[in-house]
Amino acid sequence: MVEERTTEVETPRGNTHTHTTVVSDGERRGSGATWLIVLLLIVLAAIAIWFFSGMSGSEVAKDNAIAEAAGEVGQAANQVGDAAQDAANAVTN
Repeated sequence: MVEERTTEVETPRGNTHTHTTVVSDGERRGSGATWLIVLLLIVLAAIAIWFFSGMSGSEVAKDNAIAEAAGEVGQAANQVGDAAQDAANAVTN
């Protein structure tokens, strides 16, 4: 909203001076751009959280795969040990 104020001042000699002041609330330019930037930052933060959460899940999957492989190696070692024991028993009998 724009408001115009006119002030008249009379000097002691009788001269009159008029002064006009224009007052405005100001336009709110850029407020839409501000909301757009805030929304963009929120979306980027959500994508970053999703991405890093996915990376965490892949680390867990990798750790589980390594643990499973180690367990299979342990089972294979037990089978080799059993086979060696059977061969030793067969030779001595």
